[in-house]
Formats: sequence, structure tokens, C-alpha cells
Amino acid sequence: MEDVQEGFGPWGKLYLEGGRLVAFLQYGPATAFERANDLPAGPPSADAVLITCSFLVEVGSPWALQSLVLACVGEVRDAGHDAIEAFAYRYEDGEEFGARFLRHRTIFPRDFLADFGFATVRTAGRVELMRLEVGGIVPVSEDESVLDRAVATVRGWRASGAPAAAG
Repeated sequence: MEDVQEGFGPWGKLYLEGGRLVAFLQYGPATAFERANDLPAGPPSADAVLITCSFLVEVGSPWALQSLVLACVGEVRDAGHDAIEAFAYRYEDGEEFGARFLRHRTIFPRDFLADFGFATVRTAGRVELMRLEVGGIVPVSEDESVLDRAVATVRGWRASGAPAAAG
């Protein structure tokens, strides 16, 4: 396990406010979490970083968990990994926020992950394995517009001989 941690780096993030824990998110190489292979809709993909659990302290802080997931996406992309995966659960409509998010969670609300762009890989009953491909995420500096960056990226693909869209 030490070898994996040495190669991957820290296995998650804490969200602190004034020195007080608000939330945390744990993630690491999917291959390091053998028990995930036995979860419904598993196993996770070997090329993915797996979000394994979160802890949200209070109902009034959902933004903290959202912030931690966004930080995870950026860190995973910057480290050159292909994708992030997480296990999700399809809750009944009207399920209370506290039941879906509060305290320790190892399976996340499906709609929460879908809002970040995660897509379903496999399902088993109400449990899903969801995946977010991060290879196509392109950072944009404050000095350029998103459109300028997108156009430059597509021109680079075409210059390198990437096939154009049919149409």
C-alpha cells in the first residue's frame, strides 16, 4: 500500500473552514481497492481513479462536497489519469438530503455524479458504476476565452491528422 501511495500521492482532500472539518473525499487508484471488485455493478476499471468515500458533517454544507469533487477532477486530470469512477445509487424521488449525503458515504447519489458529467458503465439493481473521462478536459487560462481555447485545440487535432467529424 505504501508503494501505491508513494506513486499516486495523497488519497483525498479535506475541506476545512476555520480549522473545522466540513467534509472530506477519499480517492485513489481503483486497483488499490480490492473490495470494490465485489460491489454490485463492479468491478471498477483498472485505468480509473476510484472515489471510494466521502464524509459531510452538516446538511448546510453541500457545496463543500461539490468543491472536493471538482478538486479531485482537476488533480486526476493534471496527473494524467484517464478517468474517475464512483459507485452510485438511484434514490427514490423526494429522498431527503441528509439520507443521501450526510455523514459517511461509499455510494453516491446518481444525480449528484451525473451533474459532473459521470456516465453509467454498469448497473446492478439500483447501484451503478459511473465514469467520468478526464482526458478531454482542457484547461483555459484567464487570458483566453473558452471558445478560443476550443478552436485552438480542434485546429491542433486536425493538424496532427485526427479525423474530422462526418457531416
